[in-house]
Amino acid sequence: MLKKILKITGIVLVVFIAALFAIPYFFKDQIKAKIAEAINESVDAKVSFADADLSLFKSFPNANVSIEKLVIINKAPFEGDTLVSLGELDLKMSIKELFKGKEEPMSIEGISSQNGLINIIFNKDGVGNFDIALKDKKETQKDDKKSDPLSLKIQNYKIENFTFRYIDQGSKIKMVIDSLNHEGTGDFTNSNLDLTTKSTAKVSLDMDKMNYLKDVKLTLDAVLGIDLAKSKYTFKENKALINQLPLEFDGFIQMVEAGQIYDLKFKTPTSSFTNFLGLIPSAYASSLDGVKTTGDFTIVGFAKGELTETTVPKFNIAIASNNASFQYPNLPKSVQSIVIDTKIINETGILNDTYVNLDKLSFKIDQDVFSAKANIKNITVNPIVDAALKGTINLANLSKAYPVKLDKPLAGILKADVTTNFDMASVENSQYQNIKNAGTISLSGFKYTDENNKSMNISTALVEFNPSRINLKQFNATTGKSDIAINGILENFYGFMFKKQELKGNFNMSSNQLAVDDFMTSGEPAKTTTTNGEAKAETKTAGKPADAMKIPAFLNCTLNAKANTVLYDNLKLTAVSGKLIIKDEKASLENFKTSIFGGSIGLTGTVSTKAKVPTFNMNLGFNQVDIAQTFTQLDMMKKIAPIAGIINGKLNSTIKLNGNLDAKELTPDLKSLSGDLLGQLLSTTVNAKNSTLLNSLSSNVKFIDVNKLNLNDLKMALTFDDGKVNIKPFDIKYQDIKINVGGAHGFDQTMSYNIKMDVPAKYLGTEANAFLSKLSPADAAKLENIPISGMITGNFSKPKVAIDTKTAINNLTSQVVKQQKEKLTKQGATALTDLLNKNSKSKDTTKTATDKAKTNEEVKTKASDLLNGLFKKKK
Repeated sequence: MLKKILKITGIVLVVFIAALFAIPYFFKDQIKAKIAEAINESVDAKVSFADADLSLFKSFPNANVSIEKLVIINKAPFEGDTLVSLGELDLKMSIKELFKGKEEPMSIEGISSQNGLINIIFNKDGVGNFDIALKDKKETQKDDKKSDPLSLKIQNYKIENFTFRYIDQGSKIKMVIDSLNHEGTGDFTNSNLDLTTKSTAKVSLDMDKMNYLKDVKLTLDAVLGIDLAKSKYTFKENKALINQLPLEFDGFIQMVEAGQIYDLKFKTPTSSFTNFLGLIPSAYASSLDGVKTTGDFTIVGFAKGELTETTVPKFNIAIASNNASFQYPNLPKSVQSIVIDTKIINETGILNDTYVNLDKLSFKIDQDVFSAKANIKNITVNPIVDAALKGTINLANLSKAYPVKLDKPLAGILKADVTTNFDMASVENSQYQNIKNAGTISLSGFKYTDENNKSMNISTALVEFNPSRINLKQFNATTGKSDIAINGILENFYGFMFKKQELKGNFNMSSNQLAVDDFMTSGEPAKTTTTNGEAKAETKTAGKPADAMKIPAFLNCTLNAKANTVLYDNLKLTAVSGKLIIKDEKASLENFKTSIFGGSIGLTGTVSTKAKVPTFNMNLGFNQVDIAQTFTQLDMMKKIAPIAGIINGKLNSTIKLNGNLDAKELTPDLKSLSGDLLGQLLSTTVNAKNSTLLNSLSSNVKFIDVNKLNLNDLKMALTFDDGKVNIKPFDIKYQDIKINVGGAHGFDQTMSYNIKMDVPAKYLGTEANAFLSKLSPADAAKLENIPISGMITGNFSKPKVAIDTKTAINNLTSQVVKQQKEKLTKQGATALTDLLNKNSKSKDTTKTATDKAKTNEEVKTKASDLLNGLFKKKK
């Protein structure tokens, strides 16, 4: 009997499990249809979802419906804007809901969603993009008794990793709630319920381009009393944290037709000054365990009234502390005499009437006292700011009194005595007469060392504030091998700070020595691993990849610079001067001059990082520079003309070039380089032993001694593009031999050159002289120069020289044959005359013809032997 029971139980269990797998396939299409029907009957928008799946295991004993990638896209007037995007939406319901008929609604008991975006936008006309519900077309539709395809009987809900964006284009307000996690449990089948909620998020708030909150961490655990009939939500038990600052709420929020009604009170549950330290963002804060505090810190406030399209609740937030202090454990110094008196108030319900009064903020470290005050009003129409700073801060004491996260300690004395009064409209319109600034800020003895042990030392910095500009009176600093002194004027500082406008300036800089490497940043140092006691660098992680270098878009300034010495890579530049203009993500260099390589270089040009691939355009002028140094130390010149160590002397040249730059190093990409060069060699000598090419040429052309080539005043014209240098044909005089050279070589050192030589026969060696000695002096003098051509291919390390001897042989042969033919013809005519006179025509004529043929063959053979021997080729 027991076996039968177990067997039946096993069969039932198998059938049940099989049914759990099979049922979703039967009901999947029905559920998808009801979801699509529910959406289409509710909204006027473009809605799509990738798929809908049913599972009886995920929420067993309930069924779970998963909707993947649900997206709601607005129609006009927000055409194309995303209103809602959900990575996944899960609906939990009773299994019995699956067996309802097509006309019966399905009841949803639970909702959860992950990776969502809700994007709320109000345009300048006050129209919101969230109003997508379909409007009733006829009055009779209001009385339609047809059931909805889905109904809500929610017991719990949960959202994870959501982003909520609120943008009001009219009032220029942008709020972003990021990393939002929220869940609630309650029985929504009752009209009155208690909803238990937990929430975490990060909040950022911008108003009219001014940032008020940035990634402020919020936490709220609350029990909300909900009256669904009245749409009223009452705070009961609750605990909130703003960063680490605790707050408690009391009161309610009620939804009404015109908007929302607020009647809220909030306060800090204690008055300990620890509350203030908890308000500091966690990125800059440390644990509050063990911190000793005296004095108090409280936040008390209320919000009461209606939030509508035209009004906000009246509110008053008071932040106060009196004669407080704190000291962190293990830190030698404390911050004392802390006074905070701040109020944020709206007494009318009109948002623009909100004002902020920072009546006093002061503190003391040792004997250094620092204080500030500020008032801001008219915040939405034309904010008016009235502020003042005064006091002294020893920067070395900051890390001794507060756990600032610094790799290296700071040093220096900061002093400030500044007042300012301005309105944003005057800032935007550059109406400097309405801006009242006065005072100075100074920094002395400042020292900072970064993680790469590069240090910056500012001996003196003095900034003077005037109504229209900020005057950098003095700035003297050293870092590494460099020293700099700067003064100048900074304009539109407030427009840059508050309105993200251009930062304009005009500065003068001087330096005794400027090492460019001192101002370059590098990636993280290579990590090391230890194997058998030996430390080895991990090449795969050797240094963090550097970011692409960009010229800031907000900069619009001019820098007039002079330096006695500038060190850049392996170069040492002296007597450097020029003007640098930065604007529109482009740096323009004007009248740059420097002494280098025994001469001087002038440069004008631009570098732009506006496009994804940075570009440059430069004009350079070389005057009397040493050839050996120029073509050894400048990589670009090595590629253009690899003549270092071969030609000694001076160079005058003008170079125009443009191309792309490496985005991380801002160095030229040689493959993209194009331009041209005009150059003149001065006082030159040739050192052929250092050139494989010249040695190869010398061994193939015996009558030229390459060491004796005269290149003085030689002018050359080059163009380069697509990794290749093209050289316009130029002439070289060697004694009374004319040599013409032209062709091209690549940056990869491959060559293709043509050589044309116009060579007098007398330079063809002893064999030539012996051959020519058989000619009469008059005949030898009549011979023309012999054109000899050749090609140089291969590369500079392994050149291939080929001389066209066949053409040269034919040319020399044809000259001699032609000359001898003319001579024999004359001899034949004379012999014929003699024959007629002596009656012996036949004999002499035959002899003359035989001599002519014999002479032609002899001449051709001698010429061929001569030239083949000259160019080391066998007959």
